[in-house]
Amino acid sequence: MGNEKLDQLYRSVIMDHYKTPRNKGVLESSNVTIDMNNPTCGDVIHLTLQVENDIVKDAKFEGEGCSISMASASMMTQLIKGKNTEDAVHAAHAFSDMMLGKDIDDSLDLGDIEALTGVAKFPARIKCATLPWKAMEKGITSDSE
Repeated sequence: MGNEKLDQLYRSVIMDHYKTPRNKGVLESSNVTIDMNNPTCGDVIHLTLQVENDIVKDAKFEGEGCSISMASASMMTQLIKGKNTEDAVHAAHAFSDMMLGKDIDDSLDLGDIEALTGVAKFPARIKCATLPWKAMEKGITSDSE
């Protein structure tokens, strides 16, 4: 597939998650709640997680921001549900590496998240994409301390 077609596919995946976000809302049974914002562009995320026995049982988010931050939150909540907290944090680190243009572990199945690889070309937008991931990592690691 040509780069132009791939970029178009990735854009459509991002817009799909932005317009029809997965796991949007507040999780009433959450035991981890994180609020974070990106003051440089105004993105705000409210993330609620239900973590039991080091497993992310459920995840939901609310927030306001650009299509990249909201799509990233949608994709991230899909990916981490059912994962153990160590794998969720590992995915967050891999995502950060991907945003910095670094090679990531090929064995990691990021699914739709690969659509965000193009963000690495726009340094000002990297914080938009990583905001939900940083919130999740902060919530999980502070919960386990």
